[in-house]
Amino acid sequence: MSPVTVSGIGAYIREQREQAKISIRQLAQAAGVSNPYLSQVERGLRRPSADILQQIAKGLRISAEALYVQAGILDDKEGDTTVTDAIMADTELTERQKQMLIDIYESFRKEVRAEAEADAGDGARADPQGVNASESR
Repeated sequence: MSPVTVSGIGAYIREQREQAKISIRQLAQAAGVSNPYLSQVERGLRRPSADILQQIAKGLRISAEALYVQAGILDDKEGDTTVTDAIMADTELTERQKQMLIDIYESFRKEVRAEAEADAGDGARADPQGVNASESR
């Protein structure tokens, strides 16, 4: 895990909230926390738990994973950064549009992984002794 300051996650949350044009009161209500608590998080006085980060992410309509990475709970995955970084860097998209694109991208990746695992399992069951391998010579 990467070391992240408490003020860093708070600043990130504030930035995301401001870009989404949501008041601190609206976000606190959506996340199920008090206004003072959320204010303290944004000012770097408190470090929110993973559960609270998930609720804040839901209120901001961004992925919880993005907040977990910012908070140092999860490591940023090297292979995922190119596409998601490009989406996040696009200044013509709204935060909601960016998050929707990232969610769609992640769902496609998950689908491909599931299909690959299913194909690997089917191949092992359909040809358990490698009969087809010898026929292809």
